Amino acid sequence: MSSTTGQHPWGDAEDEVSFDDAFADTTSVSEEYDDPTQEFSQLELNEDEVPLRELPEPRPARRMPPPRRRTGVTRRQWMRRAVAGSLGLSAAGLVGYELHPTERSSAAERELQREVEHPNPTTTGVTSAEVQSFVTRPDLKPPTVKVTHFSTTDTSPTYVLLSVNNVIPTDAIQQGLMMVDRQGRMVWFHPVPSALKPFDLNTFTVQGQPALTWWSGELDSSHGDGSGIAVGSNYAPIQQIRTGNGLQTDLHELNVTSRGTVLLTAYKQVGADLSSIGGSSKGQVYTGYAQEVELSTGKVLFEWSSIDHVGVDETWMGKPAANTVLDYFHINSVGETTDGNLLISGRNTSALYKVDRQTGDIMWRLGGKKSDFSFSNSNAQFHWQHDGRAWSDTLYSVFDNGANSSETRSRGLMLNVDESAKTVSLEQDFLHPAAFVSPALGSVTRLDDGRVFVGWGDQPYFSEFDSGGGMLLDGQLPIGVRSYRAFTVDWVGKPTGQPSVVAKQNPSGGFVIRVSWNGATEVAKWEVLGGASSSQLEPVGEQIWTGFETAIAVNAVGPSFQVVALDSSGNELGRSQVV
Repeated sequence: MSSTTGQHPWGDAEDEVSFDDAFADTTSVSEEYDDPTQEFSQLELNEDEVPLRELPEPRPARRMPPPRRRTGVTRRQWMRRAVAGSLGLSAAGLVGYELHPTERSSAAERELQREVEHPNPTTTGVTSAEVQSFVTRPDLKPPTVKVTHFSTTDTSPTYVLLSVNNVIPTDAIQQGLMMVDRQGRMVWFHPVPSALKPFDLNTFTVQGQPALTWWSGELDSSHGDGSGIAVGSNYAPIQQIRTGNGLQTDLHELNVTSRGTVLLTAYKQVGADLSSIGGSSKGQVYTGYAQEVELSTGKVLFEWSSIDHVGVDETWMGKPAANTVLDYFHINSVGETTDGNLLISGRNTSALYKVDRQTGDIMWRLGGKKSDFSFSNSNAQFHWQHDGRAWSDTLYSVFDNGANSSETRSRGLMLNVDESAKTVSLEQDFLHPAAFVSPALGSVTRLDDGRVFVGWGDQPYFSEFDSGGGMLLDGQLPIGVRSYRAFTVDWVGKPTGQPSVVAKQNPSGGFVIRVSWNGATEVAKWEVLGGASSSQLEPVGEQIWTGFETAIAVNAVGPSFQVVALDSSGNELGRSQVV
């Protein structure tokens, strides 16, 4: 069903004026910015709170075969770490992703309605190897990222985007938006308050400029209530993104199109006849909404509700417990097909739906109880999936979670879909050597040269493969930390603030200068200036960028120091305060 109501999803006129005023002439995120999710309150650090200089005190799938050996990586390389990780997750009670289990819940509900949190989380010790800390930015405590390379040729795209959140509540590791390079070295981190959750960090073009986008908000059952956010290359806000027609902006999709629109998801509780699955004729379900919203105006151009097109009898959730709301469909991705229509994923029906972008009619079902396609073999089938995407007229991808004991391992899939013959065959599956099941979340992205990048959702991994399924790169977060999706992208970040610097006396003589610049991607090396005063500074040393925080030992006594950021051509990008 199409909607052209034009209702603005960002509130009434008064709210919009306030929102616009908050962005007027903004070059960095201020403390006064009125963000409903409180996202931007931490984008820029108050440099007055940063210790600039410190002088030391005088010293006194069941159907799947065993994991296949791929080019460039063996199963043995993974056994110790993978087995330990899997045991750790099981011991902590983290397999699955239920939100609010009850004694009356069905087995399917207990297993499957855990899209955003785990049951009965417990605190756990965090080792120093699992959290990063920085002298120049003591306010940041992101998780560590370990990357293993199995190829020397996969050097681009440059960065990996992660929206990290903690499965086990802990103050030791911050959750937030994270950008790392292909060695796992952090480039940018934006912490998110513990009451909120970050999802779906990605790059798009918004209002004609490159942007980082993400969703942040509170969790509500197996979906979210928040808003999308877009920031520019200087990390200043471009705009807020919300669904319209009174619907809550859900966490599952924020997909900006080349039309200047954004595809979003939402959930709403409605009455439904559940007698076809043994429930009440006056039951309650969550219907999944897909909306297309015009970015420049907030106008809702298209709206689709699952309950209008997909019957409750298509769900695999089973008979609902009494007095519960059944998440029968569980929309978790909306994308474009190459002919301009939409591809919608319903996790709890284990199906992908091609939807007419004009009428909302279902053009075909792929998978599930009422599939319009036949599968050439069982390896092309998927269950409880995420992230359905169309890459050509015939090539589709999906993250096959294989949850609820439907399979023995999760997989990234590339499928050949013949719309005329209504047949589906497996082009390639992408397997992690650890052979785990990721009950929820996950993503599969095809790169321009045929490589495939997989985010493993509930499991703390991301991987890159060649087109034949050989692993090229594998990254790991600490156990208990996960990212909804994972992407590899190119990005140029130019923060408006200054580099942060701390100078300390070196026990071996001279000084150690530590410097960082959150989000600055063009820094190739740092030049240190030192002297008796701020007016007497001269070069005393330099060092290449080695990670988020670079330590530079200089044979100088200062006591005044300043650090200059230089790009690969030796051009100055910015300089720190004198400390």
